[in-house]
Amino acid sequence: MKKYTIALATLLASASVFAEEAATQATAAVASTGSDKGMLAIAAGICMGIAVFGGTFAQGKAASAALEGIARNPVAQDKIFTPMLLALALIESLVILGFLVAFVKIGGLL
Repeated sequence: MKKYTIALATLLASASVFAEEAATQATAAVASTGSDKGMLAIAAGICMGIAVFGGTFAQGKAASAALEGIARNPVAQDKIFTPMLLALALIESLVILGFLVAFVKIGGLL
């Protein structure tokens, strides 16, 4: 059974490599014509929207869990608050990275 799982994982991983190569070629073809700048801007906007939605959902879930833990055990507030702030900072950094990728793609720097 393990051999089949490894073979299936290898097959799926190799398919994604070929898809990446085709996507790179398609992006190069579109960038050379320059006719789809509007579609690139829409894609960047969607990328930013997904990043913001995911980040706010994750931050809300983290804050909810931390506040629930503090409400159940107020003495543990010091032990819960610092890791929660660290987690929120890491989540926010991913949202900022999504913005950065979208802006770089719009500028054509990649």
